Amino acid sequence: MTTAKPNPSALDLSGITWRTSSYSGGGGDCVRIGATNGFVLISDSKNPELPPQVYTPAEMRTFLSGIRTGAFDATP
Repeated sequence: MTTAKPNPSALDLSGITWRTSSYSGGGGDCVRIGATNGFVLISDSKNPELPPQVYTPAEMRTFLSGIRTGAFDATP
C-alpha cells in the first residue's frame, strides 16, 4: 500500500526541525530540509511562509544519486 503525499499547504510545520544548507553562508538565501510522517520536506529559507516541496525517501535517494553521478551537471 502506497501512502499518498500530503498536501504541502495543509502541513503543520510548527514542529518541524529544519536544517539549512551549510552553503548558505548564514545569509538565509538557501534551501532548508526537514521531515514529517516519513516524508522529506524542502523549503526556501528566505520564504519560509511558502509551502515546502514534499518528497518520499525513495524520491530523495534517486535525486541525490543523480547529483552524485553528475546527471544534472550543465554541459558546456
